[in-house]
Amino acid sequence: MPMMKGAVLALLGLSLALPVEAETVFVSNERSNSISVLDGEKLQTVATIKVGRRPRGITFNKDMTRIYVCVGDDNRIDVIDVASRKVVDRLPSGPDPELFVLEPAGRLLYVANEDDNKVSVVDTETRKIVGEIQVGVEPEGMGISPDGRILVNTSETTNMAHFIDTSSHRIVDNVLVDARPRVARFTPDGRHVWVSAEVGGTVSIIDPSVHKVVHKISFAIQGVPREAIQPVGIQMTGDGKRAFVALGPANRVAEIDAETYEVKRYHLVGQRVWNLALSPDEKRLYTTNGVSNDVSVLDMERGRVVKSVAVGGAPWGVIVKP
Repeated sequence: MPMMKGAVLALLGLSLALPVEAETVFVSNERSNSISVLDGEKLQTVATIKVGRRPRGITFNKDMTRIYVCVGDDNRIDVIDVASRKVVDRLPSGPDPELFVLEPAGRLLYVANEDDNKVSVVDTETRKIVGEIQVGVEPEGMGISPDGRILVNTSETTNMAHFIDTSSHRIVDNVLVDARPRVARFTPDGRHVWVSAEVGGTVSIIDPSVHKVVHKISFAIQGVPREAIQPVGIQMTGDGKRAFVALGPANRVAEIDAETYEVKRYHLVGQRVWNLALSPDEKRLYTTNGVSNDVSVLDMERGRVVKSVAVGGAPWGVIVKP
């Protein structure tokens, strides 16, 4: 028994001595044509991956072994192998892809092509465009329901959220929102879709079952001009109870009670915050700040930024791998 007890204590000591495996953060840098790789434990940039020109939208494949990146000025999607941190493939898109979304099944990418007013449907296995959907002027945001049946695209100039049936690739309805809609994100339960309006300064909550705006969230920050409050990126916790909205030149992230729609507080981050991503345990929020060229690391328990990490030029998109 003493020997067994000693062995258990030794193993316990060894486990405590082992480093905790932290997340890895990938950031697309619009002006430096690169992806910055951040170590979530050290909170520093540990690698840089060169990609095509003007990378913006960024997402993982289903098993997180590869990363897809919209490279708008090259009219394509670069594919990065996560293990080797190298571009290993290219996928087609329409002209000037900006944002995209991967279907829950993991095969089809829906890509917003800003210059031809279309959404391209890209088969990641055959590496071909298998469909095109005509939408409004300057398509941008892409959201898909948890069951994969409803696709929502926002058009910046038309000021609409287009609801698309993914089985037929046809628009079933158009919902007018405020000026220059950017991001569309479904709630985890699929009951609502949130659409940010950059110039309108609001977030519209849309019921996808009736295609109507059921609520609008407005923002007011003491000492910040209204025109500087420009909602763009949206992120939500897994339980759907909290939401976070990047407010652009206001240099703030709004933390929102997603059930009452009350803005609980504003977090000061870097300059010109574009997009954001939660850590897997939802204790950290990472924000891309396009003017200060850094990523703010927001500690959700402390309610403040604990570090700013320098990345490339004009960081835009951000994703996190456990």
